[in-house]
Amino acid sequence: MAVSEFEEAYEDKELIRGAILTTPLAQLRLREPILVDAASTVVAAVAAMNEQRIGCVLVTRNGKLVGIFTERDVLQKVIFQPDNRSWLVESVMTPDPETLEADATIAFALNMMSQGGYRHIPVVDRTGKPIPVVSVRDIVNFLVDLFPDGVHNLPPSVSQSIARQPDGG
Repeated sequence: MAVSEFEEAYEDKELIRGAILTTPLAQLRLREPILVDAASTVVAAVAAMNEQRIGCVLVTRNGKLVGIFTERDVLQKVIFQPDNRSWLVESVMTPDPETLEADATIAFALNMMSQGGYRHIPVVDRTGKPIPVVSVRDIVNFLVDLFPDGVHNLPPSVSQSIARQPDGG
């Protein structure tokens, strides 16, 4: 007996739900964090973010996470302020950011991001040392990988795919 489209869609939904609820952050392809010392200048932190093409740096003091400095910090606290080029990053970072350990699930990270309005959450070991940063992009990449054929083979935009079809469908 053939499986209906409805049953396939339900199976897909259950696959995603199960993966999100049970997969720990340690299984995501997370990049090493870019660390800056709390005594670094804002200019140095922004330069590191631009160089690495990332949206945040983790701020440390003596190897321990003390803050996170994000694009939002730049926009809300730094831009258009006088004498901002000499500021220390610790004066404008978000202090004591919420963190997760690597065994936290993706569902927990998504909930924290949603509730807190975060796009980045530092992942730390049991001593508080930063390991990677989990970002919304990391979770989206994980979800895309659940459906590699269906998602990776989509055209860049709907209008381009319609244009290639002789009947528009």
